[in-house]
Amino acid sequence: MQIKTRITLLFTAITVTILLVFALVVYTSAKESREKEFYNLLKKEAYTKANIFLNAHVDKKTLQEIYHNNRNILNEVEVAIYDTDFNLIYHDAVDIDIVKETPEMLQNIRLKKQISFYQGEWQVVGIVYQYKNKEYLITSAAYDLYGYNKLNDLLKTIIIVFFTSLVIIYIAGTLFSSRILMPIKKMMEKVTTISATNLDLRLVSYDSKDELSQLANTFNEMLDRLENSFDSQKHFVSNISHELRTPLSAMIAELEISTNKERNIQEYKTVIHNVLTDAKKLVRLSNSLLDLAKANYDRSEIGFKPIRIDEVLLDARKQTLQANSDYKIDIHFENDFEDDHQISVNGNEYLLNVAFINIFENGCKFSNDKQSIVSILFDAEKIILKFSDKGIGIAENDLENIFTPFYRGENKTFADGNGIGLSLTQKIINLHEGKISVQSSLNQGTTFIIELPHL
Repeated sequence: MQIKTRITLLFTAITVTILLVFALVVYTSAKESREKEFYNLLKKEAYTKANIFLNAHVDKKTLQEIYHNNRNILNEVEVAIYDTDFNLIYHDAVDIDIVKETPEMLQNIRLKKQISFYQGEWQVVGIVYQYKNKEYLITSAAYDLYGYNKLNDLLKTIIIVFFTSLVIIYIAGTLFSSRILMPIKKMMEKVTTISATNLDLRLVSYDSKDELSQLANTFNEMLDRLENSFDSQKHFVSNISHELRTPLSAMIAELEISTNKERNIQEYKTVIHNVLTDAKKLVRLSNSLLDLAKANYDRSEIGFKPIRIDEVLLDARKQTLQANSDYKIDIHFENDFEDDHQISVNGNEYLLNVAFINIFENGCKFSNDKQSIVSILFDAEKIILKFSDKGIGIAENDLENIFTPFYRGENKTFADGNGIGLSLTQKIINLHEGKISVQSSLNQGTTFIIELPHL
């Protein structure tokens, strides 16, 4: 079922329910009001006829003839008068006797002073009447034909109005739902025109605070992310192609030159050494790309567990020194920790190890003394790691781009690299809900500051 149809039916159902409740209240109120008014009328008729008979001393036969004559053309009230000994003093029509009073009924009237009830479709009231210090028991009964006719007319009117309103409400609901869903329909038409080739298109937003404008803004934000993702992917593929082409071209060139003519052993060793160097670059690039891909996984897809940061740092230091024997790495605790929770984080050991190795290598290879120093600090919520070196530093115009994949700054001539390490490190730290920042001065050194929430 379409949303438009659901909205129409829901709108119709709610409105019709309210209308039905309103109609029931009106009809019930009219019914109760008719009943109450007619009981009051019967009570007045009882008093009137008692006054005429007892006070005015009008003859019984005259009153009974008036009753029978009127009964032929209208619903005349039938009145009966009894004394306290339950003896019948007067009755409009003994031959008809709708009420059929019993001693029990009369006794009930005497005790309660006033009663009202239905005798079939006739309404009956019983009252106690005081006249010359004597009490009389009076019953008054009649059928409210006029009231019932009015009530039936009201019911017919309610039914006609109800079903007419049902049709009108459904039509109004259809128009209402069409009007409400028109912006969504326009959004759908616009969305169908957006593809990978025109991700720059956006939905129209009217800068209002309603839900549809928020939906358009949210969708536009998603398109912004998709466009950035596509642009990043194109940039990534372009850079990967360049990074792979360079060592491969060098390897092919070295091998082709070596096969052009006979060479001595030393020259072949040089070629093998150069090819091996380029092959190692390819391996490092491939590993970095795999790590970068893993760092882009959703957090729920990566295994996390409590790990000690100092142990990961020591392992990263060991691997870095094994690969580069001339590097120097020192680890210092700035303050003592009271328990393992202060030095532990919920993280992925492999990814954090990769991040720390990247920073160690970055600090050592851009320093003349090949040294990197990491200081470990704690506060109530996080672990703070400061990786410092006394290297060539980073130019100010490069600082804002150092975490961009494949970006190489002005210091690229000082040491080899592919521009992946720092961007990979940032993604890993972000994956662990941490923060990384950098402070650097040319020819004075660089400090990377990593903050990670501890257990």
